Amino acid sequence: MIDKNEKETLLLDSEENFNRLLEIIESVPSRKRGISIETPERDKNFRDVIMHLYEWHAMLERWYKEGMDGDIPFMPAPGYKWSSIKLLNMRIWENYQDVTLAQAIKKLKLSHQRVMNLIKLHTNEELVVKKYYKWTKTSNLLSYFSANTSKHYIWAIKKCEGMAKTINKEESK
Repeated sequence: MIDKNEKETLLLDSEENFNRLLEIIESVPSRKRGISIETPERDKNFRDVIMHLYEWHAMLERWYKEGMDGDIPFMPAPGYKWSSIKLLNMRIWENYQDVTLAQAIKKLKLSHQRVMNLIKLHTNEELVVKKYYKWTKTSNLLSYFSANTSKHYIWAIKKCEGMAKTINKEESK
């Protein structure tokens, strides 16, 4: 039995989490939003997190286009396997060091809307039935969309909450 609400739930959760992410960034005074925090982790500022999301949207859009055109897309990206995801994410990080936070947010808002529009093109059945599309292999389309929107935004919210707390703590010193 297919839950008729899966598509709507994904759309609502994605919008809610996306907006929450932007609210966290906006909770930091604008002059402080570009600050990088001291951390051994890859993402040191809001821009890093935002561009990570943006690039994963772009990869999803490529997989989707190639898959819907009848090809089997190379995932996650040419030259990378799922086992080398850390290297891919590091390359993404390196590629966007010259982008401003304002540019990053603009890019992410546009890519988010494009992905939401792709989700809206499908029926609930097309999204939730496993192997409905050959290119999704043993999975379903919903899992690809969910991993790159709602669930990924939850990861970003946690990252940005920590950054905001650190920046705001420095602000109050």
